[in-house]
Amino acid sequence: MRRFGRIVVLLLASTGLLSLALLGMGVWMAAHFSPRTEHDLPKRAVLSLDLDGKFSDVPDNDPLAVLSGEKAYGLHQVIDAMDHAATDPRVVGLFATMGHASLGLGDVQEVRDAVARFRASGKPALLFAETMGEGGSGTLDYYLASAFGQIWLQPSGDIGLTGMMAESPFIKGTLDLLGIKAQFSGRHEYKSAIDMFTETGFTAAHRENLGRLMDSFSDQIAEGIASGRKLTPDAVRGLVGKGPFLASEAKANGLVDQIGYRDAAWAVIAGDGADKSKAAEEMDIADYAAHLADPHGTKVALITGSGAIHRGESHHGFDADADFGAQTIAEALRDAVDDDDVKAILFRVDSPGGSYTASDTVWHEVKRARASGKPVVVSMGNVAASGGYFVSMAADRIIAQPGTITGSIGVFTGKMVLEDFWKKLGVSWDEMHRGDNAVMWSANHAFSPQAQARIDALLDHIYADFTGKASDGRGIAADKMDQLARGRIWTGADAKTLGLVDGLGGWHEAVAMVREVAGLKPDAPVELVDYPRPRKIWEVVADAMAGGVTERRQMASLLKAAAVLQPVLARLSILSEPPGAATLRLPPLDHAGAGK
Repeated sequence: MRRFGRIVVLLLASTGLLSLALLGMGVWMAAHFSPRTEHDLPKRAVLSLDLDGKFSDVPDNDPLAVLSGEKAYGLHQVIDAMDHAATDPRVVGLFATMGHASLGLGDVQEVRDAVARFRASGKPALLFAETMGEGGSGTLDYYLASAFGQIWLQPSGDIGLTGMMAESPFIKGTLDLLGIKAQFSGRHEYKSAIDMFTETGFTAAHRENLGRLMDSFSDQIAEGIASGRKLTPDAVRGLVGKGPFLASEAKANGLVDQIGYRDAAWAVIAGDGADKSKAAEEMDIADYAAHLADPHGTKVALITGSGAIHRGESHHGFDADADFGAQTIAEALRDAVDDDDVKAILFRVDSPGGSYTASDTVWHEVKRARASGKPVVVSMGNVAASGGYFVSMAADRIIAQPGTITGSIGVFTGKMVLEDFWKKLGVSWDEMHRGDNAVMWSANHAFSPQAQARIDALLDHIYADFTGKASDGRGIAADKMDQLARGRIWTGADAKTLGLVDGLGGWHEAVAMVREVAGLKPDAPVELVDYPRPRKIWEVVADAMAGGVTERRQMASLLKAAAVLQPVLARLSILSEPPGAATLRLPPLDHAGAGK
């Protein structure tokens, strides 16, 4: 009876906690999503952008992350907001802060390009940094910062312009000690994801691949910094790798313009002088984007595939990692094709790869979309490699950033064999089977010659299918495609030279390409509509309550609810003060099969 009483108390407490959290979400949604008009905007505004915040290609609907108040941005909303602000007379400048941005190179170039377009309007763009690196590499951070017209650095900060490094662990020796044998096969020598299990260091092909990648990245970064800081590329190359630079050294070398604190930097761009009435107000760029009227024009479906590619639906729920469910993306493509109002499809891909069959499913739907008369443009993010390239290669046009990692046309598979490992532990196994290859994927048996022959047949078939479809989609001869493939990765800049992509750029250039392939005028208004539609917060909550997430995630969500409950309740009495929004985006995981 006592145990029953405890269960009842626990259920009531959990229900009460969830009810309060839902009430808090309701208040937040009422305040945050209430209709806004452009009259709410200040007469003079400086847009602020926290480059240390989380950026995402896809909407994040974790309501508990929203309630936490963590700063987050939708990447293309930020880009659109900057482009709109460039011609908005109420916006007089852009003020960014940075310590260590979490953006990948492709996204960094996306933001840099948008800042450059904003500055071309004649409006100032200033960046303040407490530091860039602080115990780590700040090279990519500084590359991003160099797009701004003025760079301020806190006196205690430094510029960690230490250069680039690629390092990888190799655990073959550990596996040998444990009696674990890695049996992996790939197509071909550049498909290096399996090397960490089968080698003790970089192979010649792996070293060649990484070396070219680093050379291309280094050239892009040096040229970008040189252009932004009005230095020669050779002068920049002489500085990269010599950091970290103290604040005084950074200024002496032309890397920063001023040394000071945030308030002084803000006063410069906002005009905080004697006449306070003329000072501009600070407005976060996400809030500015929320005030902008929805665009009206030719309807274009925006479909985003982010994360590891797998069969089935994309995962939803609290704390769900960004992932790429082939069923979800395929259905979105079919829905866009069936919508008569949709005139074209913009397919954003940011994925290191994943399942071959799942990638093939999406590839087929892209082909069907084109056959239906709906042109498809792919915009590649930080990475669109292996399966990420597979789903892209049938599009009418492919746009990548110079720093996008793409290609990796190849495949691998395999397993760990634990037969000797179990012996070291004194564990014995017994088994019965029917069929010669029934034990093929058992970790207790090495591949038999017959099983290995089937593995080789599968890998040869997949590689031939991948390269054949890439050859057809890109109009490249089969023998030439084989030279570009073999599992090798390329930067977007190299991929453009080799014909694997059509153009360089980000959202801005991709939308321009959509207009071109759809037969629209260069300045025709375009309305991007998400497919599938973004899930509502209450739908995510309903999924969780219905068991749509694991018990572990449910418990984590409950603990999060408890953590945010106090500020939620505090806000209930101040309905005019909407809490800030936040999202959570975890980095994508490397995936086996057709993975990177």
